Amino acid sequence: MASYDFLFDNTGLRDWCSQAGEAKTTSMADLLAKTKGEEVSVSVWDFPFPSLDALNEACRKIPETRDLTRGLENGFLSIKDALRFVLDPITEPLSWMLDGALYVADNAPWWIIIPLLLALTLWVSRSWKLVGSVAASIMGLAFIDHYQYAIQTLAIIFVCATICVVLGVPIGIAMSRSDRFQRIALPILDLLQTLPTFVYLIPLIFLFSVTESKLYGIAIIMYAIVPVIRLTDLGIRMVDKDVLEAAQAFGMTPQQKLVKVQIPLALPNIMAGINQTIMMSLAMVVIASLVSAPGLGVLVLRGIRSLELGVGLVAGLGIVILAVILDRVTKSALARVNTAQNR
Repeated sequence: MASYDFLFDNTGLRDWCSQAGEAKTTSMADLLAKTKGEEVSVSVWDFPFPSLDALNEACRKIPETRDLTRGLENGFLSIKDALRFVLDPITEPLSWMLDGALYVADNAPWWIIIPLLLALTLWVSRSWKLVGSVAASIMGLAFIDHYQYAIQTLAIIFVCATICVVLGVPIGIAMSRSDRFQRIALPILDLLQTLPTFVYLIPLIFLFSVTESKLYGIAIIMYAIVPVIRLTDLGIRMVDKDVLEAAQAFGMTPQQKLVKVQIPLALPNIMAGINQTIMMSLAMVVIASLVSAPGLGVLVLRGIRSLELGVGLVAGLGIVILAVILDRVTKSALARVNTAQNR
């Protein structure tokens, strides 16, 4: 006897349930109880929640949970071709950028790449001490033959973080200028921020080939773009209203106020968002190694699959080193911005 038989018997829905054209199956426990002349009963302690599966045991016309998941899967597969037709031309430039960056990382000699990275660090931070730390870290990775993997990881982060900034800052500005747009965007950002990292890969695997670099590029961008959008919106909204009124009194247009007042004053928040976006990009690059993303994540995955403890630990240490480098460089740039504004 199913737990919820009484619900359909007492509400007159038993005939409706029987219209399915199939007899209600009897469980093994019911059959054994009948042979022994016992009546099967469920205690209050073990009484199940009225879920789809529990209701389906009493009435076969109620769908099971697997029917729901199967319907969702079939619905996605039915629109897959249309989605791919729309998304392919839009996302193809992302594949070109990732493939180009990886080609440079794989083919440019180390004596060009390393000085370029150090020059970029010096330009951003204006700190020779930080340049020395970056040089020691990269040369240490090269000394243990992890240079190529580290540069591949940096190339992917550079492309994806740049796209996050190019897309995220305008979206954040639009949110700060429109309360309605903010109300629409916030639930989407909450979804992107709370969705487990592996879940990003599931629909993308069905949409794109694993050999296409945009597969992991889209996942990284979707996962990492949230902080720069949120903090851009927050930074512009936190600009002192008295300053805006003074700018308006001087006859500035809304565009002039945005470019000359709001964005400069919100720059520390925007830089903090860029820092978090870079960190989240690095975290997602490791997960994206499951779908052919190159870099240090491949070695971590190899260590897990082959139970090679040393390989996994050394690659993990390399990721930590990259995270520290990127964090220090972006925070140094943020410190320079704060210093310039406090003068």
